[in-house]
Amino acid sequence: MVRCADYTVGWICAISTEYVTTQAFLDGNHDGPEYVSPNNNNNYILGKVGRHNVVIAVLPNGEYGITSAAIVVRDILYSFPNIRIGLIVSISGGTLSLTYNIYLGDIIVSALLILRTIINGLKNLKLYKKYKRLDPSNDRLY
Repeated sequence: MVRCADYTVGWICAISTEYVTTQAFLDGNHDGPEYVSPNNNNNYILGKVGRHNVVIAVLPNGEYGITSAAIVVRDILYSFPNIRIGLIVSISGGTLSLTYNIYLGDIIVSALLILRTIINGLKNLKLYKKYKRLDPSNDRLY
């Protein structure tokens, strides 16, 4: 049995359809967590991708946005304290602009949401200075 402390990747889905679909990306499934706090309302899928133990959670039904995502992240980090990589994966429509054309199926990567959530919880000033919020100009659209 894999312990909660052995998971290093947290994967958050915005809607339940994505949550169910993510199971296809897992190389193997694990049993449910041995213990989660009674205050933790997340449902989890546990598994492995390559050599990484992955925890997958979904936002509460009908709730969207930064606040809901931050609550899910907080609860994941309480129950799985060694998460080092955070992913928010979601289906998105396309958008066209003068600068970028984003089509359905394109992958957009940004570290700001998870980083901002973690930074807001930091109490240690040295850690805050080292890991403070990145300048938005550092985001890259591929």
